[in-house]
Amino acid sequence: MDGSFRIGSIFGIPIQIHYTFLLVIPLFAWIIGSQISQTVGLLQEIYTVPVDPVLITQGFIPYLLGTIVSCGLFFGVLVHELAHSLVARKKGIAINSITLMIFGGVATMEEGVPDPKVELPMALAGPGASLLFGFFCGGLVYFVPSLVPDPGWAGALVFLFGYLGVLNIILCFFNLIPAFPMDGGRVLRAWLAKRMPLHKATQIAADIGKGFAIVFGIIGLFVFSPFLILIALFIYIGANMESTAIKYSHLLQDVTVGDMMSSPVTTVPPNLPVSQIITMMYSSKHLGFPVVERDTLIGMVTLADVNRTSPIDREAMQVRDIMTRDLITLPPTAPVIDALRIMSSHNIGRIPIVQDDRILGIVTRTDILKVTELRQI
Repeated sequence: MDGSFRIGSIFGIPIQIHYTFLLVIPLFAWIIGSQISQTVGLLQEIYTVPVDPVLITQGFIPYLLGTIVSCGLFFGVLVHELAHSLVARKKGIAINSITLMIFGGVATMEEGVPDPKVELPMALAGPGASLLFGFFCGGLVYFVPSLVPDPGWAGALVFLFGYLGVLNIILCFFNLIPAFPMDGGRVLRAWLAKRMPLHKATQIAADIGKGFAIVFGIIGLFVFSPFLILIALFIYIGANMESTAIKYSHLLQDVTVGDMMSSPVTTVPPNLPVSQIITMMYSSKHLGFPVVERDTLIGMVTLADVNRTSPIDREAMQVRDIMTRDLITLPPTAPVIDALRIMSSHNIGRIPIVQDDRILGIVTRTDILKVTELRQI
């Protein structure tokens, strides 16, 4: 994910932090620290145990505790996402990474068309892990007073464990709201998919998710909660994207790239001047050409390649000087949905179709969109 950096790995799964995570920790620390007196009273009512406030309300201590609770919350989010990932990996789905960000965590998986039998336990694993982690933290509240004799330190630890217990239990039940693409929405889709085609189940779950997003957004506006409004946007956009992806998968499920590729393809030699490539782009309205030498595909030259060079240098350069050499190609038997997934993940607009080192055709995003529109008729 762009804007992320790796901090390590757990069970062989890379763990990344998005820059938004670094922004939200200080915000949460300030919110928790500034409300610490009210929170102490609430925790005493929930757990029915005394919390000595002497230490935790002194000086900068409230904000230090707020920082620890914020980091602990995101550790709980990591536990949540790890549960998803481990169940998915057990079911044969490869896990690329887990990224902690402003809205929590995201597990990036190499997943094709969702299987309801796999999605249901995978979706429930995250909330289940959050619930167990919440009960574990909450249970520690009752052991701290007997293990820590100092009332001030005991109060601080009761506050930390008690707060984390409440937050993780809330995280569990919040994720079970049937607002697709949250866990509850995925549970709903898996349940619906046993009774109807997957694309219809996804559309219903996505529509319900959008409904929840609108409700969250309205509440956020009334209570002046930017965070709730952002969550509403996240749910609405996520539901729409997931619904669109499944629609494409359904419409293109039996189409191969060989069925829809553009052929024959206009190719260019590696010694062609860059200035001439620009002229070809203007005249043909194509923004990329395969580069072929002795009937073998050796690269691709696109408008992006041209833009990476200065206008002055282009006059003396040839295609071989600017072309992309590390190409992603597909055989004609590859499913179109695989081509679309590759284009999205690598941010490319076209894929050459190759067999026995010879280019047979080319597939572009525009080609896929046109075929999708035709298959909706």
